[in-house]
Amino acid sequence: MDPVFLSRLQFATATMFHFLFVPLTLGITIIIAYMETKYAKTGEEIYLRMTKFWGKLFLINFALGVVTGITLEFQFGTNWSRYSEYVGDVFGSLLAIEASVTFFLESTFIGIWIFGWKKLSAIAHARVMWIIAAAGNFSGIWILTANGFMQHPVGYTIRNGRAELTDFFAVIFNYHSILQIFHMLPSGLLLAAFFIMGISAYHLLKKQHVDLFTRSFKIALPIGLVCSIFVAIVGDFHGVNAAKNQPAKLAAMEAHWETQARAPIVLFAIPDEKQEKNLIEIGSIPRMLSFLGFHDFNAIVTGLKDIPKDERPPVLPVFIGFRTMVGIGTLLILLSLYGWFQRNKLLESPTYLKLMLFSIPLPYIAIEMGWVVAEVGRQPWIVYGVLKTSEAVSPIAGTQVLFSLIGFIVVYSLLGAIGFYLMIKYAKQGPGTEAATN
Repeated sequence: MDPVFLSRLQFATATMFHFLFVPLTLGITIIIAYMETKYAKTGEEIYLRMTKFWGKLFLINFALGVVTGITLEFQFGTNWSRYSEYVGDVFGSLLAIEASVTFFLESTFIGIWIFGWKKLSAIAHARVMWIIAAAGNFSGIWILTANGFMQHPVGYTIRNGRAELTDFFAVIFNYHSILQIFHMLPSGLLLAAFFIMGISAYHLLKKQHVDLFTRSFKIALPIGLVCSIFVAIVGDFHGVNAAKNQPAKLAAMEAHWETQARAPIVLFAIPDEKQEKNLIEIGSIPRMLSFLGFHDFNAIVTGLKDIPKDERPPVLPVFIGFRTMVGIGTLLILLSLYGWFQRNKLLESPTYLKLMLFSIPLPYIAIEMGWVVAEVGRQPWIVYGVLKTSEAVSPIAGTQVLFSLIGFIVVYSLLGAIGFYLMIKYAKQGPGTEAATN
């Protein structure tokens, strides 16, 4: 049993499951903070009920995110000790700030938010939620900064056989990290907006708590519209950055085999890595890949054949993941745009409400596929151009990793079943009738 493959599979399993909860936490805390601020300023009880209803779903989601996230950091010691030894001076400092500052700040203030309803004024309690939202998103920024170093390493030097930090500010202002931050954090807001709109649509279809869920829908709708467009724009910058710094990733995203000027985009293909070609190609758009990669219709785009075989990422998952992400992103823009014109007649638009209800999983899928493109597209490097994944794994037996992988799958499946059961239960149950308690 290959410990490298099994360690990668285990980390991917843990990361992708954990990532089902992180984006919602990042986005929904901001929206809840806005709702609670509306209550603090207006005194309207409906905003308090909104805050408590969406806050209950947030707390369930947050608890699952914490439990599944802790194990990820342990894996850097258990499965990736050589990686930790080689780049720990850079990577470790970023994770330390995330864990010891932002995460604990977020967790502490969540406790204050839960138990402070009768002890704090309405405005003070709302400020607590804003601190939770800020801390959660700053936590995400540090994680994305650490990942940005893995994608485009800067601010380091190789000394005594390991990477040592030489310029902390170069690391935190890494252009790749900044792109990831401006792509991921709005994606969390986008997911939260569709989460709120989808659950609101469920209750509006049943004519339940109409005022509360109409207001919730209308709060989330412009956020979903703005963020869906913004994420797409930043995605274009990601493509240009990949063309410059990770040409193998761009080539895999487009199943592009031959280096050529005026390179076309193929909408659908079946890549064949052994024969180094696409078995089927449908919908070729001339010059478009050159334009998207370099904003120049005549630019030369590197093909996979001009990249050493041992430095190419797996083509099929990157190719499919990218198209899935882009396709869903386009659909989310259209759904948000249509909703903007239907916002004052939601009850008269049952078909649209049904679409929004069934659209709840779409942002989740898009974000997961985006992570596949980012991480699988970086292979075979764990730190791009510096350290290969095969060189970073711990000296452990494959059977040990297999045992822990099975354990992860079993435990995470149970956690997921319990967590999603509770979220679905309380989402369908709707808000309580509690009065203001401040």
